[in-house]
Order: sequence, then C-alpha cells, then structure tokens
Amino acid sequence: MKAMLRRKMAEAPAVFIGILVLCCWIAVANAEYKIYQDPKQPISKRVKDLLGRMTLEEKIGQMTQIDRLVASAEVMEKYYIGSILSGGGSIPSPTASPETWVDMVNGYQKGSLSTRLKIPMLYGIDAVHGHNAVYRATIFPHNVGLGATRDPELVKRIGAATALEVRATGIPYAFAPCIAVCRDPRWGRCYESYSEDPKVVRAMTEIIPGLQGDIPANSRKGVPFLAGQQKVLATAKHYVGDGGTTKGINENNTLASRHDLLRIHMPAYHDSIIKGVGTIMISYSSWNGVKMHANRDLITGFLKNTLRFRGFVISDWQGLDRITSPPHANYTYSIIAGVGAGIDMIMIPYNYTEFIDGLTSLVKNNFIPMSRIDDAVKRILRVKFTIGLFEHPLADYSMTKYLGSQEHRELAREAVRKSLVLLKNGESANKPLIPLPKKASKILVAGTHADNIGNQCGGWTIQWQGQPGNVTVGTTILTAIRNTVHPETKIVFNENPDPGYVKSNDYSYAIVVVGEPPYSETFGDSTNLTIPDPGPSIITNVCASVKCVVVLITGRPVAIQPYLTQIDALVAAWLPGTEGQGVADVLFGDYGFTGKLPRTWFKTVDQLPMNVGDQHYDPLFPFGYGLTTVPVRGN
Repeated sequence: MKAMLRRKMAEAPAVFIGILVLCCWIAVANAEYKIYQDPKQPISKRVKDLLGRMTLEEKIGQMTQIDRLVASAEVMEKYYIGSILSGGGSIPSPTASPETWVDMVNGYQKGSLSTRLKIPMLYGIDAVHGHNAVYRATIFPHNVGLGATRDPELVKRIGAATALEVRATGIPYAFAPCIAVCRDPRWGRCYESYSEDPKVVRAMTEIIPGLQGDIPANSRKGVPFLAGQQKVLATAKHYVGDGGTTKGINENNTLASRHDLLRIHMPAYHDSIIKGVGTIMISYSSWNGVKMHANRDLITGFLKNTLRFRGFVISDWQGLDRITSPPHANYTYSIIAGVGAGIDMIMIPYNYTEFIDGLTSLVKNNFIPMSRIDDAVKRILRVKFTIGLFEHPLADYSMTKYLGSQEHRELAREAVRKSLVLLKNGESANKPLIPLPKKASKILVAGTHADNIGNQCGGWTIQWQGQPGNVTVGTTILTAIRNTVHPETKIVFNENPDPGYVKSNDYSYAIVVVGEPPYSETFGDSTNLTIPDPGPSIITNVCASVKCVVVLITGRPVAIQPYLTQIDALVAAWLPGTEGQGVADVLFGDYGFTGKLPRTWFKTVDQLPMNVGDQHYDPLFPFGYGLTTVPVRGN
C-alpha cells in the first residue's frame, strides 16, 4: 500500500508538469496569434483588433509625421512615430543612389518594427513631376505642361512610371498629385496645376490609378486602394481652393461662394476619391477667411461625411502652426482646431515632442475626445493595411533598376512633345517657320535656358526651390538640337549675344530659349509675370537681326506681348523636365505640334484674373489655343 502511494505521488509531478506544459503551449499559441497580424482577416477586423490593443501614447504616435532630419530608429521606437517624410530637398546626399535611399528608409523602419505592437511606419515624399528629389530620376513635365497634352492616358502612364521610381528608393507614399485649379497665374504654384479649367483637372486625376493601380470594378467607392508593391499611395492636394486665392497670393484667402467652391475647386476631389486615393492633404489657404486646416465643416462634414472619404487626411508642412498668425502663436489652440477639424496625420515636421505632449494633454483633459483620436488612427491603420505595409515593411534592391530607366525617359520625352504649344508660326499660315530645316549652314542657339537642366526642370527638382545648373542627369535643349540637325549643320551657342555679333555672323535662323528661373510656392508669387533679365534683351538682340524661334521655359503664361512682333515663331514649352530631346523632336518636324493652352494667355497683368468663360475675356491667346504642324519625313 505504501509502495503504491509512493508511486502515485511520484507520478503526480509528471501529470502536473504535463498540464503546465499544455497551458504554456496554449498561452504561447494565443500570444502568437493576433488578428491584426493575419493578412487573411478582413482589414476592418485587423484595424479593430489593433486599435483595441493600443495605448493613447501609441495612438498619438501614429498621428505624428516627422522629417527624416530629426528621425532615427531610436526616435521611432521611443515615440511610436507613425510616419516620416522627406521635405523638399531633405535627402541623404545630393547624388545618393537608390540603394542608399532603401538602406536609410529600412533603418528607420527597423526602429518601428522593434516597438511592442510592431506597427510599421509610412515613409512619404513629394514626387510631383517624377521622383523629383532623387538624383538620376526621370523628371517629367510639370503639371501645367501635362494639362496642355489633354491626354489622361499619358498622365496615367506617367503615374505608373513615377510609382516604380519612388518604389526604387524603398518609399511607398507620394505627396501627389496637386489637383489645384489655378485661377490666377501670379500664384507661385500655378505650374503644379493642370489647368484653370476644372474639366481638364478632373480628367488628369487619371494619374491616381497610375500611381495606385486601377480600382477593381466591384470595389466600394471612396475606400483607399493599392494594386501591389509596385504602386505607391497617392495624395490629392491641397484641399480645397488653393488655386483660387486673391491675386494668386500663396497660402492666402479664396473668396468664393459655396456654389463656386463646389463648382470649380471640389470636382477633382470627388473624382480622386472614387478612384481610391488613399490620402488627402489640406491647403494652407483659407476659404472666406477660415483657415482650411481649421475648417471642420469642409474636412469632417463634407470630405468625410458627404463624399464618404475613407482614407486619411494629412496636414501640410507645419500646417497646424499656420492656423494662427503669426504661425505658432498659440500651438495649443492650433492642435485643438486642426485635430478637431478632422486632420488625422500631422506633418510636424521637427518639434514632434511639443505636438505629442500637447495632444496627449488635450485628450487627457477632455478638450479633444478619444473618439476623434480613434477615428484618425483607424484611418491611418486602414491605409497601412490596405497598402500591405504590415506584410512588406522592408524594401529591398529589386526595384532600383527602375530609377531613371530608358523606358521612363522615352515616356517623358513623349510627354514633352505632346505638351508643347505653338503660339505663333511665321507671319502667316502660308509662310511657316516651323518645322525648322535640319540642314542649314549655321544655326544660332541663344538664351539662359538653352543649356541648363535645372532651369529646364524648374522648382521641386532635387531641391525644394530647384536651382540652375546641371543638377541631375538629362538632355538639355541645346544638346537635343545638336543631336537632331544634319551632321554638316553648324550649331553656335551664345547665351547672351549682342546685336552686332548676331548681324555679322550670317545665321540661317536662331533658336532663343529663355524663361523663368526655378522657384516654388511663395517664392514664385509674381505681380508682374515678366521674363527676368537678360531674357527680354536676348529676344530683342537676336530676333531683330535674324529669323527666330523663341522657346519659353515658364511655369505659366508670362508677359510676351511687347516682343511678339519681333518674334517669328513662339513656343510655350512650360517646364519640360530632363528630356529636352522632346523639344527638338517637334521643332524640327519629326513630330507635329499638338498641345493646347491649359491656361488663358493674358495681354497684360492688369487683366488678371482672367479665365475662360469670364464675361470680359480679351486674351492674347485664348484657353485651348494651339497651332498644329504635321511631321515631315527626310527634313
């Protein structure tokens, strides 16, 4: 009996250990399986599960977007930061390779993946005419030029190419497209607008399915969409009315009735939402005196509730600070106003602890309800799940080959050809100057923009403001001309020749390439819209003595009427980007001119604002104007 008791007592620990092991196994199994980490689960369930696990600190971290200049793996881990951006010109180095970019982005991401819940961060960058911050990327024409093409399918292909180049650097999120309707060319962002006509802007929202992929036919409208890891999340910006400010002053006030706001500035947002755009960025501007960053009626009321937008709303750079005048005068108020209006992700970009501490305090003291925080975080998580960020948080080098690929350069060259608008061609239709003969004894090429990649690309190129010079890889218009003419034709380049030089050299004809210097945003605001010196004197000095074609490199119509009688042929080339060969393709007749003005060309700035359909409409060249030529073979 004693022996049997001893045996049972000896067996008891074994049974107990077995039960303990089983319990531990069940606990481990339960700990390992989390609904939000299961890609087979519906996104709504994943969002709900993850949100339920998050602390206030983790939620506010998700709402915070910081610039890479203040980011590190440690910062991402400590503050649960939801997103990083490269602001204009915020790059690892001026000639950084795509591999360098991938390594940088992954370095930050590893910090996010080491947090308790392992929520990956979302890296965003301005890619407004190609992957414009990155050396060797293909730089496409700015939007005003694309508006001149009237070709939504082309713009969609540009979106797809841009997505590949952005992904080549390990980035899944682009702050594009700008769908502003620029109503006054004095605005420094007018080249970011496809047109003054809402119908043209609406058509060009085809860039969104280019960037994100085509939304499936049976999918719910208004829900963010991404077609896979070769696509990027897009941003419709800047909501709403940024192109309608008084006198075109950047970030200023748009005076308009609700009817006109909805008729002119809103339609492209509706189209973007239907096409599955993932994010919408708020404008710095005001509508009838109310800052858009604080406009609850239009952000929560109209965008989220009426248009049923299900992605997330992001502020512009320091957009909360600018709710007050001067900026940052009362940051606590700005947080209440901006987050309360319905902004979900805040582009800080530097003083993130001030924002995090401020918002945390406001929630804890019931100035901002937890329901508002949960709405913001749900939207951010919904987008992150939608784009596959949890399954593919880290990039590799497999897509680096797409950056600046030959196929993309050919596409950009096609876009340049289709964007050019021929405004004048000889004294009469019977005596056209264009197509130019390739075989000529001697051709003069002049002008500040003839041999300058930076001038050709404009703002938002490598640097935020852009800059003159050989800032990236491309083909200048001068090089393109040399590539195109007959081998026996002599090309002479003189940037700023004096009249005597022009007269004494017996040129067959001249090509003058002048325009605006690179600029962006407020730095581009202009009250007179004149071509800066020495542009006008180059036109006068050359065109007075020899037959001339003037090619304008500008982000908008400029004051050209005083020189028009001297100019034999006039081409609006906008800001064509890196592929200057597209300009020569059309000048010399390998392709015909097909572009149409996306904007009204004024006679004098006193007429502004002047848009198609206005009662007093007396332009130099009307909206939609553009002479055509036919290609010539064997020229």
